[in-house]
Amino acid sequence: MKFKPPRIVTERLLLRMATQEDIPEIIEYFTENKTYFTPFYPIWGNSFFTEEYWQLQLEMNLHELANDFSLRLFMFVKENPKKIIGTINFSNFVRGVAQYCNVGYGLAEAEQGKGYMTEALQAAIAYIFKELNMHRVMANYIPHNRRSGNLLKRLGFVVEGYARNYLLINGQWEDHILTSLTNPNWQPR
Repeated sequence: MKFKPPRIVTERLLLRMATQEDIPEIIEYFTENKTYFTPFYPIWGNSFFTEEYWQLQLEMNLHELANDFSLRLFMFVKENPKKIIGTINFSNFVRGVAQYCNVGYGLAEAEQGKGYMTEALQAAIAYIFKELNMHRVMANYIPHNRRSGNLLKRLGFVVEGYARNYLLINGQWEDHILTSLTNPNWQPR
């Protein structure tokens, strides 16, 4: 797969892969939001908050996009294109007869309620459908995370099921509601 790292621009946001220059901002973003994210994320090791960890992660992100495995985007407000306010991760790319991936996302606590994640996911999913030709995007959320459930519903995701003890989140196996969105314009390439 030939690729150029995407740069997605919306009315208020810039979505792009991070570069080595972004590492201090990445660490600051996760450090500032650690308490807020903890109920929804796996347990982070201490290395997660180091430059060395993120240097390797960013190299791996490029490799995984180049090999059609995943795409990790960082969100910036256009007026402040250096400060990270969120992330969107498309992972587990499956091709062949399936043509799907998973999506996960996070938004800084201070940026909640402004419509940023709706705007960002609309644009990022449009990119995944059009440029990467995915037929289906799946998103799963913890039942008590109503904000995430409402976001997915607004975007047109359909509930497909309930998975007990689905993911190890913050040291506990958590149930998840399974949702998906399909690409009505998918064509074989």
